[in-house]
Amino acid sequence: MTRAIAGGRVLLADGFADGVVVVTHNGLITELRDESDALPSGCDLINVDGRYIVPGFIDTQVNGGGGVLFNDTPTVEGLAAIASAHRAFGTTGMLPTLISDDLAVVARAINAVTEAIRCGVRGILGLHIEGPFLAESKRGIHDARFFRSLDDEAIALLGHATGGRTLVTLAPECATQAQIQQLVQRGVLVSLGHTNATADEALAAFDAGATGVTHLYNAMSQLQARAPGVVGASLLDPRPWCGLIVDSHHVDPLALRVALAARPHTRFVLVTDAMQCVGSALTSFSLLGRTITVADGVCRDETGTLAGSAVDMLTCVRTAAQTLSLPLATVFRMASEYPADFLGLSATHGRIAPGYRADLLAVAHTLDQIHVLS
Repeated sequence: MTRAIAGGRVLLADGFADGVVVVTHNGLITELRDESDALPSGCDLINVDGRYIVPGFIDTQVNGGGGVLFNDTPTVEGLAAIASAHRAFGTTGMLPTLISDDLAVVARAINAVTEAIRCGVRGILGLHIEGPFLAESKRGIHDARFFRSLDDEAIALLGHATGGRTLVTLAPECATQAQIQQLVQRGVLVSLGHTNATADEALAAFDAGATGVTHLYNAMSQLQARAPGVVGASLLDPRPWCGLIVDSHHVDPLALRVALAARPHTRFVLVTDAMQCVGSALTSFSLLGRTITVADGVCRDETGTLAGSAVDMLTCVRTAAQTLSLPLATVFRMASEYPADFLGLSATHGRIAPGYRADLLAVAHTLDQIHVLS
């Protein structure tokens, strides 16, 4: 079916544009027309009444949604439920994320994502394996019983092709540079997180091919006068993409603005780190045997430790627009274009241009209402 989306402010390469009609056919953008031009014969016209027309959001860290946690339900059905829950908030592409677990569960997760992609489950772009190659001193909510150093068995497992992208979060002190290089050579994207590494260790990991930093500031060595840590290395080095949880709970907005002032905006991506409560009525849930309480938009265990988040991507976009002093176009790009670049999908996802996927959103100017157009 051919559709023409008109009447909105369209996010293009040089900013928002008025008077542009986005024409799509069979899931792809086919052309951009001036609104004064005649529409293709027989197309379905959608008028968005002045809303922003932006690419669908891409979230590289989604633990769960719709009442389903990926660790508990590493199945095609579980993935479909999670993706559907987040699609309601504008996320049209995601990496379902497995929290540290036994390698047998990692294998089940890889198989589930492989089958979901083969079956065409909407929104599944690959897999994020967060641990178990993490530092116990920065474990956060992860269960340290599963922690282990990277080895040949794990590298072989992580390098298994899924048909999508595989992102692995690890602590560089739990892996050698050669091991990081092996993962990268197998097509795995490597991100640093839950780490107490020195700045030199972090920079060495970037030299070895690591291209990401998982939830910058959270669960990592901080910037200090004589110990710059992973935060210092990440702010200095322009190469990696840094994930930001912008919910006003994980990181103070002032700290986020410092980071944004220190390095290119094109290397920041918004992530939710969402738990299964998103898109559900849950006020508490179990995480690997621990009770997590959801209150005031925050997930915490009985000790007060943050356990992922209770926010969706539209909320992160709105909070970023309100607190980070960024142009709105940049905020939207941090939720779509820049994550696509991070995942190596810059030729197909995250932009409004002919040949790209027609994963499009109509967003109200108040940033609190959204309609998925794809």
